[in-house]
Formats: sequence, C-alpha cells, structure tokens
Amino acid sequence: MNAHAQYDLIIRGGEVVDGTGSAPFAADVAVSNGVIAAIGKVAGSGKSEIDARGKIVTPGFVDIHTHYDGHAAWDSRMTPSSWHGVTTAVMGNCGVGFAPVRKEDRQLLMEIMAGVEDIPMEVMEAGLEWNWTSFGDYMRALDRRPHDIDLCAQVPHAALRVHVMGARAARREAATPADISQMRRLLAEAIGEGAVGFTTTRAAFHKTGTGDQMPTFGAAGDELVGIAKGLKDANAGVLEYRMDFHIDKDRAADFDIAKRMVQASGRPLTISLFQENKAPEEWKNMLSMVEKAWAEGIPIRGQVAPRQIGNLLGLQCSENPFSLTQAYRSIADKPLAERMRIMRDPAFRAKLLAEPRPPQRLIFDLMYWMGERFDYDLAPEQKLTAIAQARGCDVRELAYDMLLDDEGRNFIYFAGANYSYGDFDACSVLLKSPATVSGLGDAGAHVTTTVDASFTTYHLSYWAKKRRGEGFDVPWAVKRLTSESAAAVGLADRGVLALGKKADINVIDIDRIGFERPQMCYDYPRGGGRLVQRATGYTATIVSGVPVYFDGEATSFLPGRVARPSHS
Repeated sequence: MNAHAQYDLIIRGGEVVDGTGSAPFAADVAVSNGVIAAIGKVAGSGKSEIDARGKIVTPGFVDIHTHYDGHAAWDSRMTPSSWHGVTTAVMGNCGVGFAPVRKEDRQLLMEIMAGVEDIPMEVMEAGLEWNWTSFGDYMRALDRRPHDIDLCAQVPHAALRVHVMGARAARREAATPADISQMRRLLAEAIGEGAVGFTTTRAAFHKTGTGDQMPTFGAAGDELVGIAKGLKDANAGVLEYRMDFHIDKDRAADFDIAKRMVQASGRPLTISLFQENKAPEEWKNMLSMVEKAWAEGIPIRGQVAPRQIGNLLGLQCSENPFSLTQAYRSIADKPLAERMRIMRDPAFRAKLLAEPRPPQRLIFDLMYWMGERFDYDLAPEQKLTAIAQARGCDVRELAYDMLLDDEGRNFIYFAGANYSYGDFDACSVLLKSPATVSGLGDAGAHVTTTVDASFTTYHLSYWAKKRRGEGFDVPWAVKRLTSESAAAVGLADRGVLALGKKADINVIDIDRIGFERPQMCYDYPRGGGRLVQRATGYTATIVSGVPVYFDGEATSFLPGRVARPSHS
C-alpha cells in the first residue's frame, strides 16, 4: 500500500471496453474517491494496483431484473449475481415485494412472494425483520446492512395495493378513485425518496403460495394508468410490466394499457418478452408491437434473455419429473439420503413408474441431460427422449435413474422458454432489436429450481465469443450489460467508463469467461436451500472503486449501498 499515492486504485494495461459499444482500446484506469479519475497512460501510483494485461476492463454490469428483495434484508452478499460481474441489482420486479406494508399484511406479502417467485415461506419468516412500514423505511433498513454491490428498489403493485386497500385487495375488488389517488401519492413519495420505479404483472400464472390469484390480477387499466401518474408527479421513475402475450385479445388489450401508462406518466416502460413453448411464434407479434411503439417515440422496450429461461429438476430441487406422482409425494418431505434409499428399492421404482402419468407442465421432450460441462447450447441428442430412444428404454425410466446418479445431486434441465425449436434463433432476433434491453435473470427468485443469474456471463461466453461476427461481439455485449441497462432504469452515474462516472468496474479474462455446474447450497435462514452457479474468468469486480471479488473469491469489503438515482 502506497501512502503517498495519487490515486486510490489503478488498473493497468488492460483493453478498455468502455460500455458505449466503441472498439476496445489499451489504457490504464485510475480511481479516486469512488469515481473514475483518469483513463489513458496514467503516471504516478495507486494505493493499490491491478495488473490487467491480457484482460478486458469494463463497467460493472447492471442487472435490471432481480428479486433480491428478501435476500438483501438478511444477507450482505448478492451471490450468485456478484460472481457474474453484476455491480448493481434492481429489485422489486413483477409487482411483488415487501413494502409498503402494514403489520397485518406481512403474511400475505410473503405468500405472494412464495407463490410468484418460489421463495420458501420458512426462509422469509426467519429472515425478514420487518423493521419498516413505508417504502422509504424499507430502503433505509436495507441501507443499514452493508452489501457487496449496489441495490435499486422498485415499488411493487401488489404491496402498494394491499397497503392501501387491505382485505379488499386480497379479494381483488376494484380500486376506487380514492384508492387510486392514494396509491399514486405513495408512489410519488417513494420515487422522491429514491425508488427506481413501479412494477406490475397481469400474468395469470402468477399466484400466491396458497394458489390464489394475486391481489393485482385483473386490476383495471384505469388503476394502472392512475398509479403511473405518480411518476409524472415525481417527474422521475420507470415502469416494468409483466403481461401474458400468447392470446391475441389479451395481448392487444394489455399492450394498450402499457401505452396508456407511458403516455400518462411520460416515463419509459419495459415488458418481459421471450419465446413461450405453448405459443412459440407469438413473440414475433409482441416484438412487432414493441418495435412499432419504439419507432413512434413511445418509450416501450422488450426485456429479453440471452438463452433459455429454464428450470433445474432434481431430488435437491423443489421440482423433478416425478414431483406430482403419488409415490414421490409420499416421500418428498424426507431427507435426501432417505429418499435415495427408498428410490433405490426396485419395488418402489416399479410402483412409481407404474403410475399413470399425472398432468404436468414438465414435458419430457423439453428436458435435457447437460452433464458436468453444463453448456446451455444444447444439442438434439441431449434430449431425454433422444437418449431414451438410443438406449431402447422408456424415458421415464431414464429420468428416474438419472435423478439417482451422483448421490441425488444430478440435475435435468427443462427448457421452459426461448428454446421451443431447440435453437437460439428467437434469442438472436430479440437481442439484436434496438427496442429491447437485456434482463429477466430473476436472480433471488425460484431459488430451488432456477439459477439464471448467469445471464450476464452468457452474453460474453456465448454471444460475444461463439456467435461473434453475426452482429455480436464483446463491445456489443458489454454495452447491453452496462450503459443500456443502466439507462433503462435511469442510472446516469454508471454504465460507462468515463471521467467522473462511478467506479464500478470488471476486469475480465475473456478467454476464460464461463460458468461452473450449478449446485445447491444451504445458507438461507433456517438452513434453507438455494441454487447457485459460480463463474470463471472474472479477475476482479470493483464497486465504488473498492475490489469486492478477486478471481471469484470475496474480499472483506462491502461498499454496496442502496442507490437512489437521479432520473431524467
């Protein structure tokens, strides 16, 4: 450590990919007081220095679609996101979250989160201190706990509606003009205290943990438009909107509501957009509507993913191919070792496989065997149906035996979206569109079935490397993950390596960029399990000029805070 250094940190000799999409250039990057102080050939010294020769130097990644709303309240490290270069995570998506809240409504908000985002009730009951009521209180409570990365919070429609309407919201009654006026006022207040925006969902499959429709389901367009006017009042904020778009009538009507929200608030909006298996061509119609609005100057963008949106199925997970059978349900609550012992019994195996196939959404033709390499660029011969045919066995027998391998720690991958035809053609079109922004990683949600926090890494490891020359390269991928995503949520102080910008930085060995096989860890409150996936190739991740990870290993520093952005 050099006590007489001119800078706090110097990153030397790297190829700077500055987040603008421009070509990389060789330069040092110097940091002082948490911001970028110099770029170029930097003379002098830093209190600490990082050798970036042979590496790229990028802005930190901004993930605009996470569900760390609970995780951030009980943990300081936003893993696995922070292992994948994310330095800012935006929470409160899909209309679900924990503030504002009255004491009597806490249970309902947890049931909503359990159902919509698959976070176990017992984890939330143990982990949430509920030392807040208003949305501003919630942000201040988060800020009292230091974090490895910055967090941004959005106001969720479900919490806002329940806070204002109480039991009437749970019964999904229509909001009165007075209700709408109060929700509008509370939203404007939250934006004034630093909330990023407002989020809602109209997806029918979003239900509470008790199987009920969400309090927001079926909310009238006038309610959503009225609440959105709170952003106009605050002259700030963004909108995030999850809608069903596989039915023509619903798609047109819901998209019209989205446009009305934007027009009434004067603020930008993003819509989740991907290829659904049950209607694999409908994404094209939705993209056409988004691009038409964008071309007309209506700031609506599709929020898209770089690969499949998929589930891991296994004995450690909350789902496997036999979760709905009576035989498996009779042992589902037993410890893994006990379940393994029972399932290895030939009599139990025969009993389970003899059951009629229960109705389920997990289709064997969309299940893949990934092995140790865990490459999401899947081949047709990796389908369980193809493997079963090659081996001359029933696919259910194959799946059963696969679950027992590796002492029950194996995973079968279910391609839930964006892979209906076994390719990434839909992803390619969606990623190239000027009317889309990258997101949908859902980090912090679906913790026992999904681990898509690695989406950031996949932009680089697959699109920037394997698909380079098809309209994709490293500057494109970095821009998607930094300046574009930061701008999409109004974060003007980050996302670009430029003088005076916040010093959130990644040093990346692009030749080694990738990810490891997912694993289940049990570090949640009450020993709750969650899926994590480590990355490779991240030499350093830096937040506000402070290194928080070196080669995937945490430092002792926790400089992350709740970001209260200045919108424009």
